[in-house]
Order: sequence, then C-alpha cells, then structure tokens
Amino acid sequence: MHRWLSTALPWRQAAVAGALLGLLSTAASAQSQTSEPQPASPSSTYDRIWNDVTNWYENKSNPAVQRIVFTGRFQHDFAAVDADQGDHDESNVRRVRFGSRVTLFNDFLVHVEVEINPQEHDPFYVRMTDAYVAWQRHPKAVISVGKQSVPFTQEGATSSKELITIDRSNLANNIWFTQEYMPGVSLSGRASRWNYRAGVYSSGEETREFGRFNGGVFTLFVVGYDLAKTLRAKGATLTGDYLYQEPDERNTFTKPFEHIGSVHFSVEQARWGFRGDISKAIGYFEQPKIAGVMAMPFYNLTDRVQAVFRFTFLDSDGNNGLRLARYEDRVVTGHGDRYRESYVGLNYYFYGHKLKLQTGLQFADMHDAANDGGAFSGTSWTSALRLGW
Repeated sequence: MHRWLSTALPWRQAAVAGALLGLLSTAASAQSQTSEPQPASPSSTYDRIWNDVTNWYENKSNPAVQRIVFTGRFQHDFAAVDADQGDHDESNVRRVRFGSRVTLFNDFLVHVEVEINPQEHDPFYVRMTDAYVAWQRHPKAVISVGKQSVPFTQEGATSSKELITIDRSNLANNIWFTQEYMPGVSLSGRASRWNYRAGVYSSGEETREFGRFNGGVFTLFVVGYDLAKTLRAKGATLTGDYLYQEPDERNTFTKPFEHIGSVHFSVEQARWGFRGDISKAIGYFEQPKIAGVMAMPFYNLTDRVQAVFRFTFLDSDGNNGLRLARYEDRVVTGHGDRYRESYVGLNYYFYGHKLKLQTGLQFADMHDAANDGGAFSGTSWTSALRLGW
C-alpha cells in the first residue's frame, strides 16, 4: 500500500473521502437495521423537483411543439494521486453541461447541449456537445443528423451520467474516442431482441462546434442482442462494435486507429451484475496496435449502496502505444506499452443516477519499455458528486 494511505493523503481529500465513506456506511446500516414505517419516500420529493426543473413544456395536442425538456449534468471531483513518480491532488468541476430536447411535429427530436467550465474564464465556453435532429417516428429506424454521441466499447457506450465507476476505464480512455461527440449521420433502432446502429462521421480537425471537415471519415457498426430472457436476468446484452477510419493526419476529433473491434457484455440481477469488454485497435502512422480487457462486477449492498470492482489490462505491440488515465496523467505525461489497473469503489444513490455520491481507490501500473518517461506505479483516491437532469 502506498505511503499516503497512512501518512500523506492530502487533508482535503482525506476529509471528503472519509465523510463520503461514513455517509455510505451509515446509510447502509440505517437501511438494514430499521423496520419501522418510514416517512413518505424521498423519491417523490425528488420526482417533483426534477419534474419542475426539467419539464419546461408539454402539450401533446399542439401540432408543432409537443415537449421541451431541460437537459444537462453537473459533476465535481476530489482527486489525489500518490505514485513513485510524484504526487498530485485537486478539486475540480469535472463537467457542466446544459441544453434542451424539443419534440417537434410528433416525429422529430432536436437536441442541443453545450459544455462550460465555471472554474475558468478562458475558455468559459468549452464546446458544443449535442447538436442534432432525429427523425424517430419508427423505433426500428431512427435517423440522426448532426453532432451526436458515438457509442462503442462497453463504457464508451455508457453516458457519463450513468457510469458506476467515477471515470471510464483506461481501455475506453485509449481505444474509444474520448471527444465522444462527432458530426455525422446515423441510423439506429431496435427490433424484437436486437438493436443496431450504423453511422458515418467526420474525423477531421476538431473545433468547439462541428469541426473543419478537412480530414477523413469513419464508419461505425454496432449490433446488440438482448439476453435477459435467456439468462432470466433483470437485464443482459451482448454487443459487437466495428469501426473503420480513413487514415489522415488531420483527424484530431478521433484517435489514430484504422480498425477498432469490441465485444462487450453486461448482465444485471436484483443484487449483482457484471460488465465486461474485450477490444482491439489497429493504429495508423506511428500508433501501434493495442488490445485490452475490462471486467467489472458490482453488488448492491442495499437499495441505495453499491460496491464496484474493476480490473483493466491493456497491451501495446510497440513502444508508447498507451496513455495513462485522467488523474494519473497529471503526474506522468509520457506513454507506455503495458497497463494494469484495479479499482474498488462505493456508490450511494440518492435518486438513481440523477443524484449520487461515489468514492473509489484505483491502483495502477504502466510499463514503459522505451524508458522515456511513461512508467507509472501509484494509487489514486477519487470522490465525486454526480448530478444529472
């Protein structure tokens, strides 16, 4: 165990993490020990608050505008890293996004959302995330045009609002396109137990809006099958992703991979669940091939308290093919060729994924065969508030 766990953990991180852990354990104990009738469920209060804040307008009889919903998220992190290569701690507003979804003419959805950084004045406006129009008359064939999320890999296909760990694993950080929102056209839908997505997107030079459309394009194909009935589970899905990208030095919206394949699986029962991912990417130019696996079991200790464990392993077939995770990268900015991570965390859900506290320990090692500044061995402790609407 690294030395800061006993002596050198920054006082602010220790206080926040300790308070969160205390809250989680107290809440779990109270729920498991009391059998007396409780006051009206707090969820009804949350329902009223969220409904008042988010539902701006609804009128199904209006032929033009049927609904306007306020959307967004606020996410705050407290993080501390102690590594053989150095230490780092910070408190930061991780994401602030807001916008709206408007239903028009019954069949069309217009979604626009922006991200800001209230900690900075330059830039205060970070980027436009969603800016698309979707024709959704038939759930079997929804057409979306504009800047939209590009979902592939297990965690890349999961909104940051709904992650059960504080951050996505380093598999997603290295293989998935972390800019997430790209301009393009997609067709998606669900039929019986199958779901699918096919899309063509621009990978060109990144801007805060739609990019410059001066690089290559990439295509994405996703096919998933619902296994819930087969496994008698609350939910279960097996999904395969394939992405092809035209190599171009101006592709800065994306990562330099020509081919990406991913097979991922999720299953959830009343008390426990599991998510896993096996992914491989073939790079172009100087980017080596990389492959990775991620396994993430979780257990619901109570209706509100959840324990999560995650293991991630990544390997590159050449030097400097891998990057470190977000807060590890604050200590070591170099790249490596083999990465291992173990994460253990607790989540407390006040109102599902819309309002939750999370805390987690992450143990990680990066091997650097080139010996040029990418080696890392350390422990991170992160606590977070997640609010979504």
